[in-house]
Amino acid sequence: MERGRALTLRPAAEVGAGDAGHLRRLNLQRMLAVVMSQPTPFTRAELIEATGLSAPTVGSLVAHLVRSGVVRDLGAGPSRGGRRPACMEFNARHGFVAGIDLGPTRTRLAVADLRGERLAHEVIPTPAAPDPAAMLNRVADALRGLLREAQAPPERLLAVAAGAPGAVDRGRGSVSCAPNLEGWNEVPMREILEHALGTAVVVENDVNLAVLGEHWRGAARGHDTCAFIFVGTGIGAGILIDGALHRGHHFMAGEIAMMCMGPQYLDGDFGSRGCLETLAGLKALSGRWPGADGRDPAEWLAELFEAAQAGDGRARRAVDETARLIGIAVANVIAVVDPSLIVLGGALFAQAEPLVREVRSVVHRIARGSIDVVMSALGKEAPLWGGLLVATTEARGRLRHRVRESRVAAD
Repeated sequence: MERGRALTLRPAAEVGAGDAGHLRRLNLQRMLAVVMSQPTPFTRAELIEATGLSAPTVGSLVAHLVRSGVVRDLGAGPSRGGRRPACMEFNARHGFVAGIDLGPTRTRLAVADLRGERLAHEVIPTPAAPDPAAMLNRVADALRGLLREAQAPPERLLAVAAGAPGAVDRGRGSVSCAPNLEGWNEVPMREILEHALGTAVVVENDVNLAVLGEHWRGAARGHDTCAFIFVGTGIGAGILIDGALHRGHHFMAGEIAMMCMGPQYLDGDFGSRGCLETLAGLKALSGRWPGADGRDPAEWLAELFEAAQAGDGRARRAVDETARLIGIAVANVIAVVDPSLIVLGGALFAQAEPLVREVRSVVHRIARGSIDVVMSALGKEAPLWGGLLVATTEARGRLRHRVRESRVAAD
């Protein structure tokens, strides 16, 4: 076997001889786990070594996976001094997955194969609709169009992951509240999308998806305890602890938008005046800069940071105040979570390296010990990449169940 390949030796399962059917299902599960983890073609001999199963068992299982379409037979590979071995590969297009990142103004969609590799991608204005159900049905229509573009048959769409900008009850697949989406309280997002798309849907908070995306493909690779701080229309944090998302008892972990920024705000209308989002979000920053005037943030933010660098006093004060507030919030997250990395993302950081430097400076003055504070490597696409990871994981689980059931029926 070649060095550096993903195939790894696994010990044989210790299973009693009383249940042959159970043993066959375990063997199939092991085989599927190895097959789906392979980034490159493999041989039957490599599968034998990786699974610890006998040659006849591997031969039978491989034949079933080829008939099922999960494995593609590539024919004879190059000779290594003897008989040319048969090569095969995981058929990543046996099924498809999709991601939805629903935002207050724009919604991002993607279709991918079972490795999570994107096949088609689109950004659309978030549909204006009289209610959440109507909005989600229009998003589903757009996703069906993207499936056609990717040449992915709808009946082979195995799973969709949908991100929402609010508190999500992952178990029920509902959005408890999304302050920046009008009328979004206790919305059964999973139920609506599953009915519209005819497949399994996983619903997750968008910033949670962002930290998963950065951990998978971006700046947080190799950091199993980290946080993603998002600052845009809203503010939030996605927290990964020992490689797992931390959602909290009420699914509100990371809702730092409501973080109180000083005791002076306790006796007032805290929700509209004293929380982090109302003091440091895009709306607050636009109020400090007269050039905003309801324009696209991408335009006026660039002008603001350019003016600040050029020495404009008002611009400098606006940037410094925002950086100070965000830096304090980041330092507070560090004190509670003790991550190895903080990733900054969202519209506010899209083109704002000077702001990142200011935030980093505040954090280093407050936080104990050294910690890296970096910009997102995936930018606005981070939640979408996290969604594709979640959808791929869900789809592979469903594929394992489907193949196992077809094997049981064949036996």
